[in-house]
Amino acid sequence: MTNGLPKLLIVGLPEAAVKESQERVRSALLNTQFEFPLQRITINLAPADLPKEGGRFDLAIALGILAASRQIPSDQLSQYEFVGELALNGDLRPVRGILPMALAARNANRQAVVPFENATEAGIVSGVSILPVKHLLEICSHLQKTAPITPYKNDHAPNLANASHVADLSDVRGQHHAKRALEIAAAGGHNLLMMGPPGTGKTMLASRMPGILPPMTENEALESATVASIARNGFDSTVWGIRPFRSPHHTASGVALVGGGSHPRPGEVSLAHNGILFLDELPEFDKRVLEVLREPIESGHITISRAAHTADFPANFQLVAAMNPCPCGYLGDSSSNRCQCSPQQINRYRSRISGPLLDRIDLHIEVPNQPRAELRIDTARESSATVRARVIAAREMQLQRCDKPNSLLSNQDIDKHCQLSETDERLLDTAIERLGLSARAWYRILKVSRTIADLWHTENIQTAHLMEAITYRQLERKTVRSAITY
Repeated sequence: MTNGLPKLLIVGLPEAAVKESQERVRSALLNTQFEFPLQRITINLAPADLPKEGGRFDLAIALGILAASRQIPSDQLSQYEFVGELALNGDLRPVRGILPMALAARNANRQAVVPFENATEAGIVSGVSILPVKHLLEICSHLQKTAPITPYKNDHAPNLANASHVADLSDVRGQHHAKRALEIAAAGGHNLLMMGPPGTGKTMLASRMPGILPPMTENEALESATVASIARNGFDSTVWGIRPFRSPHHTASGVALVGGGSHPRPGEVSLAHNGILFLDELPEFDKRVLEVLREPIESGHITISRAAHTADFPANFQLVAAMNPCPCGYLGDSSSNRCQCSPQQINRYRSRISGPLLDRIDLHIEVPNQPRAELRIDTARESSATVRARVIAAREMQLQRCDKPNSLLSNQDIDKHCQLSETDERLLDTAIERLGLSARAWYRILKVSRTIADLWHTENIQTAHLMEAITYRQLERKTVRSAITY
């Protein structure tokens, strides 16, 4: 604060919401019986070259003015991190992005002062003292040591082992081949593509997959929660510890899928971090939108570059997609002869999915119509809990072996842990040649084979495991039957 005509100036690339904070702060101070200094006040938001947005700076600005005008003590301010939007009467309103702020406070060994509604979210971070505040006067009284604030006690345990919120796999009648592929995909973290006529249960199968995935670790849960915290809708503490399942509509844009904007926000691939990204009606997505998935599938993160700055978001998701075999959807449906699509229409429809993207999907399966008799049979079917137990056992083998799921094995890991016999090597070479597969597909077949072997609790990949992995390349240009016959 300096002498001169009374004025409040905020510098450091403030956006409109930050500039408007001067009016909120002025009203909040006056309505809580504090004095607003009649001097020239300069608020510096550092670093100066990073754009600032939102109302989260209100509380810090107000306390800075009060400390500079000696209305509250300033000797202990460095022990706290302050965040919150002020109402005109001094109430604190919740803001987005509390989790990253709480993590920063823990790393800096400071206490975090947050709006009362954000306390549950901030309390997820262990090892940091959270002070929930409803009104500006509460934190001022705390700093003046007249009414200390009781730190928030987090009793919201992570839901790391609970999958009861997901529909059960036993609801699906028949489709044993698809269920098997779903189990393999869950065990190894592999990407999965299902193709079949309408009404065969592709979406139903995909919605059951979260129920058979291994539980999240606390670090994975915290990563996913942090991404959700800075997203537009914020973080919902009721889903803390539950693997995300994102299913964007096929009209979604590239920015909606991978993130972006003038101030980059995470997209669907990041909101699905450590969970599942389900793309229904895959060919109906714009081809350019689908192509942006190629890099995050490989790298596990997405970098968004803008003129002002660059943002890097995690995107270690598991892709599950579904599609029809042709535009009308009934190609190859033995129960009807409704398909009238020409070969050109079918090729045009399938060509919307590029070869490079298809190459990055480990499992391709067909989900055909089930006989009516199969649907009427009311036999006992495996529950999600039963399948999940096998998936967890297989995943534990992978983590003990390489500390990561099979889908993330490097070339060196594959050479070490996915060795084949000479006969199996010739089998795989012949399949690769006849199917016209790439070197990437060759490695992915080995990864899937390793996962199948883990589900059988065998140390080495056997011929049956390799042959099953080869059959999961249904959408390649040639049939797999000739390779299996060999």
